Amino acid sequence: MTVDDLLAELGPGDGYMYLSKDLNPHDLTDLIADRYGVPRTLVLDGFTDPTVDESRGAALLAPFADRAVTIRAWAYGDQWVGTGTARDAEGIERPVLVVAHRELPEPLAVVPEEDVDWMERLIRITGWTQPAQRPDVDWAEMESRLGTALPSDYKRMVETFGAGAFDGYLDLNQEPWTNLRDDGLLIWAGTEHEDLYCWRTDGDDPDRWPVVVRSFDNNDIPFDCRTAQFVCHALTDPHHPFTMARWFDTHWFMNYRESD
Repeated sequence: MTVDDLLAELGPGDGYMYLSKDLNPHDLTDLIADRYGVPRTLVLDGFTDPTVDESRGAALLAPFADRAVTIRAWAYGDQWVGTGTARDAEGIERPVLVVAHRELPEPLAVVPEEDVDWMERLIRITGWTQPAQRPDVDWAEMESRLGTALPSDYKRMVETFGAGAFDGYLDLNQEPWTNLRDDGLLIWAGTEHEDLYCWRTDGDDPDRWPVVVRSFDNNDIPFDCRTAQFVCHALTDPHHPFTMARWFDTHWFMNYRESD
């Protein structure tokens, strides 16, 4: 059976199934990861991540009580999807597939864009509830080494989210790359498709630097907005040239420190 067949068998609501013992659970995890990206680990070797709550896929563990051995989870739209292994009623460890309802974040209020705190909006869009990941970055040292100040919303983004990727796709650089400095660009993020997300470093005020995307085919696409605003639009606007809204109904930040 394909992943589609298995999910269809579970139906649209909450459900789970034990699968054949002959199925390699790692293969199933890889198949689902090809569709939904890198998973979050909820249970590993029988130990549940103590930070797991309803916002992080706890509903997937309910059918197994303390019998879950390894469970990995994906958020996709209004559904949690999980797979791994758990012990059945006879104590035999078997591959499992489980789905559960996921509460969507409340719609964001529509307000004039000039009044928006784009970092706060980004936190709400991603459902981010973790403490600041890198609150002690030595920006003075980094800016001295780079020879320039950096945009304040980018610094807040790094301090808040740390190392990782929005929707497991837009990879946030922890320090701007200088590869395109001769072109007047600093690179603050990138994707696996080799698009580079940059600032054009015009003027002395980095908070006024526009975003420029250097595409994989070496074209520069300018955007008249700041860093956090660009990410918000890319996540939620299906008409954005680099949208992720076509692929995901809800959005998250995949923290690399928590992905193993």
